[in-house]
Amino acid sequence: MHYLITGHTGFKGSWLVLMLSQLGHEVSGISLGPVKNSLFKTAKISKKMSFDERCDIRDVKRLNKKIKKISPDVVIHLAAQPLVRKSYLDPRETIETNAIGTFNLLESVSKIPSVKANLIITTDKVYKNINQKKGYVESDYLGGDDPYSASKAMADIATQSFVKSFPGVPTAIARAGNVIGGGDVSQDRLIPDLINGFIRQKPVLIRYPSAVRPWQHVLDCLNGYLTLIDKMLNNNATGEWNFGPDERSFKDVKTVADYLKNRWGQGASWTTDEKENPHEAELLALDATKAETQLNWHNKLSFEETLDWTLDWHKAVEAGVNPLEQTQVQINKFREMN
Repeated sequence: MHYLITGHTGFKGSWLVLMLSQLGHEVSGISLGPVKNSLFKTAKISKKMSFDERCDIRDVKRLNKKIKKISPDVVIHLAAQPLVRKSYLDPRETIETNAIGTFNLLESVSKIPSVKANLIITTDKVYKNINQKKGYVESDYLGGDDPYSASKAMADIATQSFVKSFPGVPTAIARAGNVIGGGDVSQDRLIPDLINGFIRQKPVLIRYPSAVRPWQHVLDCLNGYLTLIDKMLNNNATGEWNFGPDERSFKDVKTVADYLKNRWGQGASWTTDEKENPHEAELLALDATKAETQLNWHNKLSFEETLDWTLDWHKAVEAGVNPLEQTQVQINKFREMN
């Protein structure tokens, strides 16, 4: 099976390329270039791919040509401007990339007869956040106060509209939350900020210590995507699907920072950032009952294991282990779990 991943040079995309290649699939990608020190670069992931294409998904003509050349069986659309804080600095780029770029992808894929399944990845932030303690379900209202959240809600609604208006390629939407793991170098993300600070032995500034998030390992999240795609290929499954951990993994930022600080050891510290920062939700979580019951999917890693695997990855690489080798070790270990 030939998989096309948009945004494959990013954090989740890099892990997904390696997961799929270890499962024996052919993998290609369309993306902007990788950022400095990314897992895609350090693990030389392009060597695992048939096509490693560069394209801004806002350029629909170029995107059409790239997808036509690849002619995949399955498309997983990860490409996005994924950062809340950056969305305040450049809302136009965020909305054009996430909303219009997704529409471009849908339109392009609809013209490729080889595609048997198209999975659009949005986010838990598509939901209208009312700070409820229980997780949001797929039928809850969509919204978005910040430009990033609004842009992903736009992409989600546009996808639902496209599927209903122009039936053709089986298409589904996956919504996941706060995903962490080894090799994430994104700006303004808690885990990369903590790891970088610990390595430099400098206190890490944390913006919202009391903010509660569902902490999910990247492998659990991606396993959800692939489980859904298997269902799509076998039973033509469509619709919207949440992939998130249960309430035992709903923890505040302070708990995560303290756990990693204590496990890292000497030189690790953090402090609260007291200056004014852009708004971020205090509480945001998903209810994944639909995926658990209808797909027989579940998270394999507990909250503690999620943090341990993330920290172990970084400690190993910091000690000189090849990033590709360490990533593949964790993928194999994950696959062996029930």
